[in-house]
Amino acid sequence: MKPSRIRVRAALAATATAALAAVSLTPQSAGASTAAAPRALSAVSAGQLARTLLGRLKGQDAGSYYDEGSHRLVVDVVDRAAETVVRAAGAEPKLVTYSQAELDSTKAALDATPAIPGTTWGPDARTNRVVVTADPTVTGAKLARLKKTVGSFGDTVLMRRTATKLTRFIAGGDAIWGRDFSARCSVGFNVKRAGKPDGFVTAGHCGNVIKSWAQTQGGPEIAKTVDSKFPGTDFALAEYTATVDHPSAVNLYNGRLLPITGARDAVVGDKVGRSGSTTDVHFGTVLAVNQTVNYQEGRVTGLVKTDACAQPGDSGGAFFDYDPQNPPASSSAVGITSGGDGDCMMGGNTFFQPVTAALNAYGATVGGS
Repeated sequence: MKPSRIRVRAALAATATAALAAVSLTPQSAGASTAAAPRALSAVSAGQLARTLLGRLKGQDAGSYYDEGSHRLVVDVVDRAAETVVRAAGAEPKLVTYSQAELDSTKAALDATPAIPGTTWGPDARTNRVVVTADPTVTGAKLARLKKTVGSFGDTVLMRRTATKLTRFIAGGDAIWGRDFSARCSVGFNVKRAGKPDGFVTAGHCGNVIKSWAQTQGGPEIAKTVDSKFPGTDFALAEYTATVDHPSAVNLYNGRLLPITGARDAVVGDKVGRSGSTTDVHFGTVLAVNQTVNYQEGRVTGLVKTDACAQPGDSGGAFFDYDPQNPPASSSAVGITSGGDGDCMMGGNTFFQPVTAALNAYGATVGGS
């Protein structure tokens, strides 16, 4: 009997797929007049340049982002020497007040406070602050406590409100079904592990409640959850128990599978896409990394914030590199859908779990990564 095909749910995104030439990061001498002007870049090239610069500024940076209006990579820096380095690389430096270390320290202090469900926070390169966001459920005493906490950090923290409720994206429906629970999620990425059965990664809040997986509602088991982590992080591993075709590819919902050849971490400004069993494929941009989300069930740290929409049932679905203006022949896995606010009619933000955390935890690879 011909095996059935499990197509990984995924989404399209624009991030670097072609390596940039090596860039000298040596500051020019004081009297030099040959400093490079910031270059106009595609989102793909900007993402790659950001990764090239990442960790090369010796703590004198505070993140970066892609300015779609000017088509430039903007890098926050805290001293003049770092400005020279950034210009030499072809990006636009922006002198800011707080270093990445200071923003990370503020976020860590917030992470040490009691969780208030319905809130998120994390460093934001565009404002050079830690942005705290509260959804409509944060009212009364909870809101007063949040405002007091935010106020204690002074100018390093900005507070914002969202009009839509923060939630995990899990619901009843179709796609990958729980045989022992009336819920469904989406497959993230098919993975391999040395000496162990093949499997797939999905969201941890899915793995917490779904222990036996079916390809159709009420169908036979095809996989079992062998580990699940939520809250804290949000990823799970299921092992295939049935003979199914599970390529290292994602479903583009246009009759085509896109090969996944590896995995990497996202950077601010990456053009990403998300695909899931409810809303198929949607596009967006990485807005921030290292974000903390306080769900009703508990706190999750280290997530990535995007403006790609999602809805219940999309949980666990894949985020991956893809530029819809310049579709690649293959792509890299970047994340697993966790939750967010809004929907795909009104818009909203979605948070994803970096896929590298799951792969490292399980000693797994995707597409030869």
